[in-house]
Amino acid sequence: MTPDDDAWNQTARGETPTERLDRNWSSLLQELRVVQTGLQLLTGFLLTLPFQTRFTTLDTTQTAIYLVTLGCSAVATIVIVAPVAIHRFLFRQHAMAESVQFATRLAIAGFLLLGVAITGVVTLIFSVVLDTGSGIAAGACCALVAVILWLVLPARIRSRLPKPGPVPPPSK
Repeated sequence: MTPDDDAWNQTARGETPTERLDRNWSSLLQELRVVQTGLQLLTGFLLTLPFQTRFTTLDTTQTAIYLVTLGCSAVATIVIVAPVAIHRFLFRQHAMAESVQFATRLAIAGFLLLGVAITGVVTLIFSVVLDTGSGIAAGACCALVAVILWLVLPARIRSRLPKPGPVPPPSK
């Protein structure tokens, strides 16, 4: 958060820096809620796989894909839930700016780990149902779609936004 951002928010939204932090925190929590349920279901699914009778038929490559995928999914779950723990530990410490800053970084890391986990589970399922080549192709397609929608598209939109100029004076 920069002073220019604070001035813009004050002028355009009539928001104080504290109100802006509260809005940013609420938006971030809503985004994490959307991701959290699906991520927890994916992790739960992956945790049950070793208890299926067909799991023992996985080859070495499939087992490695499974373990990497499970690891990414489990760590993504921890990372996505971490902002709540940070908020709880910093509650009433007047550290909302720090909470929003660290939670944003954790959310991005969690999304990246989730992308790897989704790619891994798609790769694993296609390789078990069809063959290794199909699994690699399906995983690559999944990864490509995630990179385009989660990284390239937002970066492209961001690059097209007008560069911030001077803050207009408050309207009277």
